[in-house]
Amino acid sequence: MPRFNRILLKLSGESLQGSQGYGIDTARLSQYAVQIKSIVDCGVEVAIVIGGGNIFRGLSGATRGFDRVKGDQMGMLATVINSLALASALAAQGQRARVMTAIGMEPIGELYIKDRAIEALNRGEVVICSCGTGSPYFTTDTGSSLRAIELEADAMLKGTRVDGIYTADPEKDPEAVKFDVITYDEIYNRNLRVMDLTATTMCKENGMPIYVFNMDVPGNLKKVIDGENIGTLVTT
Repeated sequence: MPRFNRILLKLSGESLQGSQGYGIDTARLSQYAVQIKSIVDCGVEVAIVIGGGNIFRGLSGATRGFDRVKGDQMGMLATVINSLALASALAAQGQRARVMTAIGMEPIGELYIKDRAIEALNRGEVVICSCGTGSPYFTTDTGSSLRAIELEADAMLKGTRVDGIYTADPEKDPEAVKFDVITYDEIYNRNLRVMDLTATTMCKENGMPIYVFNMDVPGNLKKVIDGENIGTLVTT
């Protein structure tokens, strides 16, 4: 039996650029699509939120002279591009996928409505939620937390390029120690940058578990669903 029946999978936009350092790496995209289809085939209902940092990040744009609101709106559009690319990659694997947008953008995507999203999940479609929350000043991490709670997911899975949460950045500190389980309060107290504080607080207040793992290793998503301890669980 799968560990979770319904998940919200948060994917990093930067991870989509693969080894090329920018844009969308089609090989990485295809690898993700294969992993996602493998768990849908096991009966898991999958909703996805993707960041847009491989194309444009609103906050960094603001530091370069862009108006913050306009910059965040540009970031929302970047998430739509990534969502369309993933939907196409899933279709190539024979997996039905639906792109839903937090702001009106027909016919590019369908406006996000909770009931319609759940109906699609029940039919075995992957629902890709783009544009974050639809409002500026909120990250896609917050958008992920919001959608996970709204869609009544069993957990939010955060796919990153590291295999969990550490006491420090393992890419910079070789002495960093990995947590198998950590509480929301420990994340606050240790000032660990797992997600932004708004997203973490939303998950804590609504009892939404977070599982952080390395999505860039083929097969890891299926291992998480099978219950293997390959990442870090955030809980109360």
